[in-house]
Amino acid sequence: MTDFIAVPFYDLFQENGHVPKIREKLPALLTGVTRSILEIGAGTGLITTSLADCTPAEVFALEPSAGMRAVLLSRLAERPELLERVTVLPYDALSLDLAEPVEAMVMINVMYALEPDYRKRMWPVLAERLEPGGLLAFTWSPGGAPEPRPLQELESRRVGRHTYRVSSEITSSEAEAFTARYLYQVVEGDTVIAEEEIVGSAYRPLRETIEAELTGAGFVQAEAPEGMLGWRLG
Repeated sequence: MTDFIAVPFYDLFQENGHVPKIREKLPALLTGVTRSILEIGAGTGLITTSLADCTPAEVFALEPSAGMRAVLLSRLAERPELLERVTVLPYDALSLDLAEPVEAMVMINVMYALEPDYRKRMWPVLAERLEPGGLLAFTWSPGGAPEPRPLQELESRRVGRHTYRVSSEITSSEAEAFTARYLYQVVEGDTVIAEEEIVGSAYRPLRETIEAELTGAGFVQAEAPEGMLGWRLG
């Protein structure tokens, strides 16, 4: 799986990006869920704690990245009331092992990282771990792979005397796959004092592709907020 994320920058930019909008959608999305939720790709826990706040359910936070889990566990340590209710799973979705099926599964900003073959193998695994009628909801970007474009700044934020900056370029694009380069920089004045470059493949499957895969795995379409897709296990 592709990971374009530089961990020190993650919370800084995500809290200023999609995360607040997702938090607004969670209560309505998870109405009636009281027992258990699996979060696939929990990252640093920005959504994990919100899942616990908007439902009484037990939360299973699946995150294969050790760096991300370190921040997630630190976040949970600041919320001692959640330590008995949130379990962190240190592996990927194909290795999912739960004692009993969950009521709902949530996957936020993860689809881009899933290679097509991995994604096709993942849906049946999730179906086995979701109770009949249970909800699978995830964010999804329409339109297929973006066209190639040169390096451009995406966002910057000031922290003390430093500016944290992220830029990206799309170097190639074909069908649902594209190759991207991300450049993370810490700048003081006109001087770059730290820099990290990440290059890899990402994926933006068409809706009809996702629908065919999920239908084949036993899911049926359900309602979901704008910017997300919802499916239930038939």
